[in-house]
Amino acid sequence: MANLIKLKAVKEKTALSTSTIYRGIERGSFPKPIPLTPNGRAVAWLESEVDQWIEQRIEAARQEKGAA
Repeated sequence: MANLIKLKAVKEKTALSTSTIYRGIERGSFPKPIPLTPNGRAVAWLESEVDQWIEQRIEAARQEKGAA
């Protein structure tokens, strides 16, 4: 079963600010939230997608370090 997390948890997991998260969404570099209400004001993220994004960032950092 998919686990949904709210913005506060996303910020805690990623150490990113709200504006950085939404900028990443606009650029296509961060997972999009799932609307929880018809008007889209309440949203949450799939925890698995946020975890995958974190893993990708770790891997990218390791590759950059190895290339240096």
